[in-house]
Amino acid sequence: MTDVPVDSAASARTSAPEGLTLAEEEELRSELAKVEEEIGTLRQVLAAKERHCGELKRKLGLTPLDGLKQNLSKSWHDVQVSNAYVKTSEKLGEWNDKVTQSDLYLSASSTLEDWNEKLTQSEAYKKTQETLSQAGQKTSAALSNVGSVISRKLGDMRNSATFKSFEDRVGSIKSRVVGSRENSTDGLHSPSGAGDKPPQDNAPF
Repeated sequence: MTDVPVDSAASARTSAPEGLTLAEEEELRSELAKVEEEIGTLRQVLAAKERHCGELKRKLGLTPLDGLKQNLSKSWHDVQVSNAYVKTSEKLGEWNDKVTQSDLYLSASSTLEDWNEKLTQSEAYKKTQETLSQAGQKTSAALSNVGSVISRKLGDMRNSATFKSFEDRVGSIKSRVVGSRENSTDGLHSPSGAGDKPPQDNAPF
């Protein structure tokens, strides 16, 4: 016996879903097609509106970052005025009041204050403060002494015979160089023999 192939698409079209007649199915399919066509049209209109909105923003000098900030601000405002946020804030306030007014919280706060007072009044704490203060004073004095020693050493070095001898040598070398430059300049402006000849008087008799 030979198997005859059956077109599943054709069978799907001819067999209506359970509880629907063929007429009802055709009506629903027609309505679905219209809705899908309307969705496509709306998408095209939305894309055109978005392009127009982008052009207006560009002309106004608005950047995408400005739009993002505006959207975030609006979203945060919507969250703050939402019922969930308001109820959560109220609950947190009630919990905070209950915690701060509880005996456990008050006892813990009093204990911490006592520990802080005992610590600041203890001998170890006072000695530590005194040690740190003395260390700071000693460090400042040491730095001041170092600066004084360096200044004194520099003064002694300048007053030493070696430094003065070196300074004298530099001065003599400088004077020789300056003198040689002046002599060479005078030689260029005053040629030899030019000053021995008296000027000629070309005036007519």
